[in-house]
Amino acid sequence: MIIRSNLSTQTFLLTPHSSKPSSTPPSSLTPFRPSLLTSTSSSDTGLLFREKIIYLEKLNVNSHKAFQLNPNFRSAPLSSLLSVEHCLSSFGICRSALGRILDMHPQLLTSDPHSDIYPVFDFLLNEVHIPFPDLPKSIVRCPRLLVCSVTDQLRPALSFLRDLGFVGRNSITCQTTLLLVSSVEGTLLPKIQYLLSLGLSYEEVSNMVLRSPGLLTFSIRNNFTPKAKYFLEEMKGDLAELKRFPQYFSFSLEGKIKPRHRLLVELGFSLPLFEMLKVSDGEFNARLIEMRLRSVAGR
Repeated sequence: MIIRSNLSTQTFLLTPHSSKPSSTPPSSLTPFRPSLLTSTSSSDTGLLFREKIIYLEKLNVNSHKAFQLNPNFRSAPLSSLLSVEHCLSSFGICRSALGRILDMHPQLLTSDPHSDIYPVFDFLLNEVHIPFPDLPKSIVRCPRLLVCSVTDQLRPALSFLRDLGFVGRNSITCQTTLLLVSSVEGTLLPKIQYLLSLGLSYEEVSNMVLRSPGLLTFSIRNNFTPKAKYFLEEMKGDLAELKRFPQYFSFSLEGKIKPRHRLLVELGFSLPLFEMLKVSDGEFNARLIEMRLRSVAGR
């Protein structure tokens, strides 16, 4: 039996069936340790923690990665994850896609749907004007949208892109919402400036980007610079051809551009960029055979 003094926080042990404190001086008494309560509490905490791990595993989310990148999830209730799932599913995100999204961005596990997630969907619906049925496509293609600030990131990017010409029939769609997660100063503007440095006008660059929005996702160092150099120096290309076929930058330099160009040079032939790159290997080889046959027949 345990009695707690009303006058002191000191806890005393009583002998069995005794209604009075032991005569042993308080200083020599063994403090009471609620081992049973602690054990029960620890057991409950462990069970709840295990439930979260099982839940993540069912979603195919790497639990080790999730806890490492979002330590706050350790102490968060399972209900926080359930509220995130309910929020995303209400916008058409299927459970398999949800798992991939949470695995990529574990910070969403402890996000507040009302202050963190709903504002993003509201922005996509009412400012970007993405149709509701297309919202899942936007998010699945670019889950990073869900962890971007509308005020600091998404809205400034949308303004820049619209100034560039992404309006009307060229408006941002579920296929190009990924451009919204790019920093204006750090990513979008430098790429425009690089293309301008090649000798293209702003209007020409704008038209190129509108025709091939992927240009704004390419690296200046790893894509634009080596490919532009090869086109201008080795292929002796004309900027007018780049304007007509900006998709040139989307093809592999080592895997397609160089091999096909060098083969054409070796055989003494030339082709416009479009015909050289956009066809399959089989079609390209068939075209070479046809050109060689014509060359022989014309001798």
